[in-house]
Amino acid sequence: MNEQFGKEYKLCSQKIIDTIFIEKKSVKAYPFVLSYFELPLPSSTPFQITVSVPKRIFKKAHDRNRIKRLMRECIRKNKLNLEPFLIDNTKQVALFMIYTAREELTIELLQKKTKQLFKQLIDELSKDTKN
Repeated sequence: MNEQFGKEYKLCSQKIIDTIFIEKKSVKAYPFVLSYFELPLPSSTPFQITVSVPKRIFKKAHDRNRIKRLMRECIRKNKLNLEPFLIDNTKQVALFMIYTAREELTIELLQKKTKQLFKQLIDELSKDTKN
């Protein structure tokens, strides 16, 4: 598997994003909240994701953009933990990741928390599979 994070991984459908928040399934690992919903996606990728940084916490656009860039890099590096599970179980998941910290954290910490978040997501999805 490669570490590329191309356009096919980006969730753009407003309809799917609304569905994610209606269902209200989420996992948390400070500074992230990951809302998710399992459904067939328009692309062949196992997941699609949108990242968000609240404007009320980070007023300046360049601060929000930098944090989103760091978040996408963390996802790109750690997607190899999530993809094999989804492919093996023939699942597709729509994800919405929100940054909740009040300050910009280091890339090392964000990498660690993203890995932890994906592990929690795998645990939640495997619980749903067993039921």
